[in-house]
Parts: sequence; structure tokens; C-alpha cells
Amino acid sequence: MELGSTVSAVRSTRVLDGDKVRPAVVVIKDGKIVLDVGDSVVMPGIVDCHVHVNEPGRTSWEGFWSATRAAAAGGVTTIVDMPIPPTTTLGNFHEKLRQATGKCFVDVAFWGGVVPGNQLHLRPMIQAGVAGFKCFLIHSGVDEFPHVNDSDLHTAMKQLQGTGSVLLPCQYSTFLRSRPDVMETEAIRVVTELCLQYVRCHIVHLSSAKPLKLIEEARQAGAPLTVETTHHYLSLCAEDIPAGATQFKCCPPIRGSVNQEQLWSALKAGQIDMVVSDHSPCTTDLKKLDSGDFTQAWGGISSLQFLSLFWSSASKRGFQLPDVVRLLSQKTAQLCCLDSRKGCLAPSYDADLVVWDPEREFEIQEENIHHKNKLTPYLGLKLQGAVRATILRGRLVYEDGSFCAEPLGKHLLIPQKTNQA
Repeated sequence: MELGSTVSAVRSTRVLDGDKVRPAVVVIKDGKIVLDVGDSVVMPGIVDCHVHVNEPGRTSWEGFWSATRAAAAGGVTTIVDMPIPPTTTLGNFHEKLRQATGKCFVDVAFWGGVVPGNQLHLRPMIQAGVAGFKCFLIHSGVDEFPHVNDSDLHTAMKQLQGTGSVLLPCQYSTFLRSRPDVMETEAIRVVTELCLQYVRCHIVHLSSAKPLKLIEEARQAGAPLTVETTHHYLSLCAEDIPAGATQFKCCPPIRGSVNQEQLWSALKAGQIDMVVSDHSPCTTDLKKLDSGDFTQAWGGISSLQFLSLFWSSASKRGFQLPDVVRLLSQKTAQLCCLDSRKGCLAPSYDADLVVWDPEREFEIQEENIHHKNKLTPYLGLKLQGAVRATILRGRLVYEDGSFCAEPLGKHLLIPQKTNQA
């Protein structure tokens, strides 16, 4: 089939249908074209709800064109863009929509931001279609997105009460020795208390297993609280990071192997709801590879393209294909109020599919990376699970290293829902 073609049905001996894997033909609409993919797995496209696109303002780092191409190559059919550079006013949001127009190879939704003094902008942004809001509890790493204090949090949450929106508090650390687990735990303690009092909250990029007991206690007390972890906390260990290898720096930092196995156990037990990329690229010079200074290097890892990171480790720990759909598609769509149209192969859902071979091994090489900046700690790593094709709303947007000529992604503006909690 030609890229950009309309696909009416996809046939495979392994189709993810709910929690079962079975032979099936996924009919997209009436027509004659059927894409037969043999025994490759067909499942709902991935919804990555934590992606730093950096446009407008930092297009040398990434941008909608390159980020969404990398997403398509990784089987991701929907991304949710983080609000840095700041999406903290209605004007900022409209400008971001304008910048994204005509550049997206997959569908894109948007988070807004909470900063001191912008509380009156929150409801207008909800009405305009943001998926929810992110805030930082200590310095964000960028001066134009200042962190909030307790008073700011209370003010913002009062504005969000009853809107059905969600707040994503972020405790932004720098490196392992100066940012121990206790800092993450204390930040989460603040969030759980506010979540019980005001509004649905979501813990972003959990790196430490120590706060899990606190999170579980809050949930048992009735807090509408969800939590994510990322590919790098599940794939990388502090013990394996060479001295000066600043490409491994991320925020919060990568922790030890014992902690990592505790995260995997929590994921299997349902204590962690979802897995995201937290794709956070930058230009190579900002990683300070020449000095190897972790205190000065930018903290972020590029991994949007690599569904295989999760499967390579998860499959060795007893996770099954339906777990991939639940953790990378269904739960992430639910967080963003996209679960009525994304993350499921069912009538009335968008025909977003990824076709991939879970058994096929490949090596991450620079020439095959579609992020704008190729630096990643995963270069040279051999992974299991290669994406063959990605279908967006019934159109073939990616196949075996090639993309459709024109971007076919849409902006996803989230309709406001009244909070029933």
C-alpha cells in the first residue's frame, strides 16, 4: 500500500481485542482494501500523554514536525504536549495551536500550565480544550515557567474544582545524590492532601518506589489520584551509568536496580497506572558531554520513538500483550479524557492502530532515530519489538521507515466535563 492510503481493514493472526489476543480482521469502514499483516500484532495506537515538543520557542530542541514523525515511527498515534515553553494563558494556547497547524503526523492534545498568578486563565483554557494542567513544586529548570507555592496551589485548585480537569504536580530534581527519594516523597505528600480536598491529581514521572505506600493510602481514603512512571526508570539503572555520561541525566534522576524492580512490581500490581516517555530532548551542547558535569547538563531523555523499550523489559517479567495496551494506550487516554475515542479497538473509536513484531530484535542506530536531536542513552542498545506500520484514523502514516508525504494529524481539543467526584 502507498503511504497516505486509506485502509479499510487490517487482518492479523494476533489482534489485541480487549484482554485477549486472537485472529481477527479489524474493519475500519466499507471498502475493498485489506492490509494483511500475517502474524504481526495489531493493537490500538499508543497514547503518550507526556511529551515535550518545545514549540514555539525551542525548535532547535524539537518541534511538532520531528516529534510527531518520531511518534508515528514508534507506533504512537496520539501525543499530549507539555506546557513548556509556557502554555499558561489563553493567548499562549492559541499561539501553540497556530504553530502546530500543518506539522503533525499524529494527533496532538495539549496540557496547560499553572504558574503564580494565572488562576483566572485556567477556566478559559479548559473551555478552549486543554487536557488539564501541569505545575512545578520547585524550580522547573526554565525561568519562564516559575514554580508554585502552597498558596498558589490552593488558589489554582479552587478554580479547577468542578471542571473535571486534572492537575499534574511535578517535583523537578537534578541528580541522584542531591535529590534523594525523600524529596519526591514529601512532594507527593503535599499533592495527596490537596487531591483529597480539591481536584483530581496525577503524579508525573514517578522515579522512586518509596512514595507508593503514601499514594495507596491516599487512594484508599478516596483521593482521585493516578500515577505514571517512564521508560527510562524502568529500563536504566544508576549502577550502570558511566562517570560523566550526562546523556543519562533526567529529572527526577535514574535510581538503583532494587528501586527499579520495585517499580516493576508496583506496575504489575496496579499501583502505577501507566507508562509514558517523558520525551524531553535538547541540543547536544546542553548535555555538557565535554565536561561530563551532571549539575550543569540539561535533564531530559529522548525516547518517544521506542515502544520497544517497554516491551523488551516487560516481556522478561511476565507482562503480556494486553498489558501493553492497558499501560501505554488505555490508561493514558483515560487520563486525558480521550478514552471515548482513543486506546481501544471498538466501534466508534478512531481507527488508530500500530502493527508490530514483538519477537523481532533491532539495534537503535542514529540514522534510524527521527527525533531532531539524536543523542540518547539508548544508542547501540538492542531491543525486542519492532514497529512495522502505524495507521492514524484509517490512514497509513508510517511503514518500514517511510512516512506519508503530508502530515495527517489533528489537534485534539478536550470537551469540558463536569467533575462527578
